[in-house]
Amino acid sequence: MIAKIGRGANLFGSLSYNQLKVEKEKGKILFLNKMAETWNGRYSVTQLARSFEPYLLANNKTEKPILHISLNPDPNDKVSDDKFREMAEEYMREMGYGEQPFVVFKHTDTSRSHIHIVSVCVDEQGKKISDKFEKMRSMNLCRELERNHGLISATDKEHNQNDKVFRPVDYRAGDVKSQIASVVRHLPNEYQYQTLGEYNALLSLFNITTEKVAGELHGKLQQGLLYIPLNEKGERAGPPFKASLFGKSAGLPALELHFVKCKTALKDHPSKLTPKAAISIALKTTSDELSFIKHLAEQGIEVVVRRNEAGRIYGMTFIDHNSKVVWNGSRLAKELSANTFNDYWNNNIKPDIKEPAVFQHKLSTSEGTDLPAEKPHQLFDFLTTDKHEDSLVEALGGLLPEAQGEDYEEQDFANKMKKKRHRNRWK
Repeated sequence: MIAKIGRGANLFGSLSYNQLKVEKEKGKILFLNKMAETWNGRYSVTQLARSFEPYLLANNKTEKPILHISLNPDPNDKVSDDKFREMAEEYMREMGYGEQPFVVFKHTDTSRSHIHIVSVCVDEQGKKISDKFEKMRSMNLCRELERNHGLISATDKEHNQNDKVFRPVDYRAGDVKSQIASVVRHLPNEYQYQTLGEYNALLSLFNITTEKVAGELHGKLQQGLLYIPLNEKGERAGPPFKASLFGKSAGLPALELHFVKCKTALKDHPSKLTPKAAISIALKTTSDELSFIKHLAEQGIEVVVRRNEAGRIYGMTFIDHNSKVVWNGSRLAKELSANTFNDYWNNNIKPDIKEPAVFQHKLSTSEGTDLPAEKPHQLFDFLTTDKHEDSLVEALGGLLPEAQGEDYEEQDFANKMKKKRHRNRWK
């Protein structure tokens, strides 16, 4: 089993990502620890967030108080819901978070069933819980959980291989060919992409690019690929390597088959809705490129911006590490094309982005009766006073401007907050 520990400032981003899985019947809530429960077992992002409110209000030092952990057993492990609950409780207790509020979500949208745990790493007095030797303690605890629950062991060798696969190429370290091979041989098994442009956007995260080459062989036109190492600025940092050096899976014929396969698999696929909604809201609630990229990175979505020599944006690609799908902006939606971002960031023309429909639904009871609309909780009421607005928005790390809860009142308030803080910029 592998544990991944992430920290951020965006509570609503973490909760919304997991809650969307529940709403699309691709996940469910398994367990709540020290959190308020509802009478019917149904939850909204707002309801879940209320249990974390006292801890966030008490915190005044920790920049990233939100804890987002995933526990990932081997795909061949068959783990029951009860066992997942037991492991989650044991993991959080041994890592020092047993007395914290946390919610455990189970994801079932991939072949590897796994759980996500959302919590806070500050206690009720606002003091940060120690994370000393966290990585080592987590790895040792995972080995113990494997033994106690009869799971397949993730050996140190496997961990090293996984680290190597997702490590950017460092041309100064030498053996560039092996570094490139460790990436390109595995990416088709891990990510879905439909064009060479999307593939190159993904490769750029690993300091690699690829180019098509053509030539004649025995009187016939032949096409191939070259893989080129890059430096941190995206510039060429060494000689190119033929795709044939990395096996058939790295060659053009195999890639083109992968493009066709992904295009078929992703046509009208629901995995498109989550990044589309996250990107639309980030675009609507941020005012510059850096904050836009930062907000999406906190939700596991990488942004690759392509510009020409004049600085015009001609390409926007989004890499969703949650679903492991690469999306060209215009493929997600017309309003997310490169022209929209160029007009906004280069020409200060604010886009007209509608609130994604995925966040506009209503919760209903099993009898079909709509539940009463929720009022903004105390955190929002407290922030409406000028005295506390700026200090708390800063303390919460910009939590509210990128709220993604399904409660329209939350989003409406977040938008008003953002407009107030940037009213001169919108003119």
